[in-house]
Amino acid sequence: MQKRVFITGGNKGIGLETTRLFVNNGDHVIVVARDFKDFEFNGHPNVTTISYNLCDIAGIAQLVKEVGDVDVLINNAGMMNSLPYNQYPSDKQVALMNLNLYTPIELITRISESMTDKKQGRIVNVASVAGQIGHPDIWYGVSKAGIINATKSFAKLLAPHGIVINAVAPGPVETDMLHVIPEARRAQVKSSVYSGRFAKAEEVARTIYWLAVDAPEYINGTCIDLNNGSFPR
Repeated sequence: MQKRVFITGGNKGIGLETTRLFVNNGDHVIVVARDFKDFEFNGHPNVTTISYNLCDIAGIAQLVKEVGDVDVLINNAGMMNSLPYNQYPSDKQVALMNLNLYTPIELITRISESMTDKKQGRIVNVASVAGQIGHPDIWYGVSKAGIINATKSFAKLLAPHGIVINAVAPGPVETDMLHVIPEARRAQVKSSVYSGRFAKAEEVARTIYWLAVDAPEYINGTCIDLNNGSFPR
């Protein structure tokens, strides 16, 4: 049966790889992002593109209302600034926290309403190892720690209504965001992983897809680590 899948930032990086997996499965994917220039699924019959600034929390309720029922929500969109904590402009702090944490929480709140009515639904949040071990971009680390905690909190609240919610916490991934990380830190992280390389976006996407489609319902409220030994536990 075709699923309706809502993916934020599904136009590039991990989000694009996740979009591909659902499209290849015959599902209908709603991709929300600011820019769809050169997006490979423009005009695809099973892909709806919505241009929207996800930092705008106030408009999320109307956005969800226009989209309608959703079977799967993937909170993927995110940003990182890699700025010193004592030289962090307030506008960048607000934008990052909105996109990485407050908007995902608002999307979970709104989209879970229709999932609750149907007594089923899956939600996957893209966190980061930064939320587990800290990060030079203080607000990035805080936002990712927050989304891990929100995953666990919402799992307790929504499980009685048939909704399964989990998170993934990748280490650095070969996407555009990698270029924001200073070279010295990239080298440090790469030297700490078992395989001596960064994760591929497809590897994270396949984990997201598994949690959204195939994972047993008893895997709920958890965070899957994808760090290849940089944070073994």
